[in-house]
Amino acid sequence: MVSDKNAATSAAKPRSNTIRGQRSAKGLPETPPSRVIIRSIEPAVDGGRFPAKRVAGEPVTVTATAFADGHDHLRVELLWREAKGGSWNRAPMSPGFNDTWTAEFVPTSAGNWEFTVEGYIDRYGTWVAGLAKLVAANRATPPELLDGSAQLLAASERADDPAERAALEGTASAIASASLGDALAAAQALEMLAVKWQDRGVIARPATSLPLLVEQPRAGNGAWYELFPRSAGEPGSHGTLRDVQARLPEIAAMGFDVLYLPPIHPIGTSHRKGPNNTLTPAPGDPGSPWAIGSKDGGHTAIHPELGTLEDFAALVASAAE
Repeated sequence: MVSDKNAATSAAKPRSNTIRGQRSAKGLPETPPSRVIIRSIEPAVDGGRFPAKRVAGEPVTVTATAFADGHDHLRVELLWREAKGGSWNRAPMSPGFNDTWTAEFVPTSAGNWEFTVEGYIDRYGTWVAGLAKLVAANRATPPELLDGSAQLLAASERADDPAERAALEGTASAIASASLGDALAAAQALEMLAVKWQDRGVIARPATSLPLLVEQPRAGNGAWYELFPRSAGEPGSHGTLRDVQARLPEIAAMGFDVLYLPPIHPIGTSHRKGPNNTLTPAPGDPGSPWAIGSKDGGHTAIHPELGTLEDFAALVASAAE
């Protein structure tokens, strides 16, 4: 995984053309569209209309279909970042069966993230692969070495690190007059550096990134226990939040790690329901806790018979312990 530092250097040393072909005022393409087609990026819900969900700290496996015309090699990269912005992180994707590419990343925190995929023609990788075929066929030193040398020299002009620039220039000079086998070894040894600074041409990238909702680890494996506080008291008595607090060790001992409560707000007094959702409540029936709001308060209040805000704060603190 590397940070996308290329964005900072692209203004001084352009490495690619536009992502998609731009059009002139007359509607004619000013630059050709990318030869690379990218589709079927996963994970996606309804084509990206809704975010897929994952858990912080766990790998997210991304797959995509990417291909191009002809026999040139491709480079496909996964990009991801927190949706609040900032630099994209990048990782190369690995080719698999039937034009499928795969890579993964690990979202480090809960929140909204986004990811996408880029692809371009790998001119240098295509050249190295062709050179390897010539070596296997025991061909004499061909003029193809000059093409590779020219690519390395062009890459050296984009490199912003003096050591990397020198390595590219030195290898370009060496392979121009080397034997076929020596040229192949030198080209393969420098392939990652050459790919880093090669001309990527027109890069293919979907118009929009895909959303990802990353949740806390507890969302992936938490066991929830739902409890109505009024049922936590002694038989025949109305339970309180303090009674719930006393039951926390028992709930934890059963293997639960999340306590889930229905609404604990004051309950409305009109049109109440009776036991089992009947429409004929008796005078003493408390009503449905989902009917929120009375003279005692609304969504920001605690039902008086359950306790106070201080009692609720104490319950939250005990649950955290």
